[in-house]
Amino acid sequence: MIRTACFALAILAASISAAHAAEITVHDAKSQPESMAVGPDGTLYVGSASTPFVYVIKQGSTTATPFVDASDAGPGTFFFGVLANAATRTLWTCQLTPVADSNPVRRSTALRGFDLASGKPKLSWTLPGDNSTCNDFAVGPDKALYLTDTANQKIYRLAPGAQAAELYLDNRSLLGVDGIAFLDGTMYVNNVAFNKLYRIPVDADGKPGKPVDIWMDAPVHGPDGMRAANGKLFVAENGGGRITSLSITGDTAHVTLIKDGLKTPTGIEPAGDTLWFTERGAGKVWSVPMPE
Repeated sequence: MIRTACFALAILAASISAAHAAEITVHDAKSQPESMAVGPDGTLYVGSASTPFVYVIKQGSTTATPFVDASDAGPGTFFFGVLANAATRTLWTCQLTPVADSNPVRRSTALRGFDLASGKPKLSWTLPGDNSTCNDFAVGPDKALYLTDTANQKIYRLAPGAQAAELYLDNRSLLGVDGIAFLDGTMYVNNVAFNKLYRIPVDADGKPGKPVDIWMDAPVHGPDGMRAANGKLFVAENGGGRITSLSITGDTAHVTLIKDGLKTPTGIEPAGDTLWFTERGAGKVWSVPMPE
């Protein structure tokens, strides 16, 4: 009886795990899903680094359909960061367009906001400079949107209701800044070029200070997309082919492996009891049960 009960529990555990696991090809193997978000109704929003589209995958479906089409922005347009803000019903995206006839290639990038349900444009703000890289963003405790500019070592802040962002922080440590997340109200950013993690301190007046280097107790290669949930940071390592979590204690981060053997994972999104991530090199979106 005990052996039968254990076998039944094993089957139940496997079915629960399967219910929260998925492997979805986005359009095709060359679609290069860079970043992703999960809407309040379970819809997946997936940006492409090889096409001018943001795709949607409805809950329970495995078919991706174009939701945002930026092909009229110019040849070679594509998307990096994608974030669904349920409170404002806004899909935030980083849209990148090569500057015509530039050698080496320069890019003009814009923060774009779209209605979560209809895809109707709500906001467009072009980052300053003749070569920028809007990469990723996070909503802070103050409800403002914070976005990273990888090429120009900057973080910008878009206040609630504003139509243009303002410079929040410019620091040499941020050259290569990529993922950004708030954990327990504190901003953390990673550096994809130098395999770093930083905490951004804030003074009593709300002004950011010099980034504080967080020591990670295991190598992290190419930290890219980063999101916070359940007291941890979840990171897609595009150089290591891994999904990892970071548990922060003071100025130290404990690294835990979640999944490896991936081809250039770049985006990640916790959603309830499920952890989603993109595998850019294989054109896929994955999900696994949320680690404890």
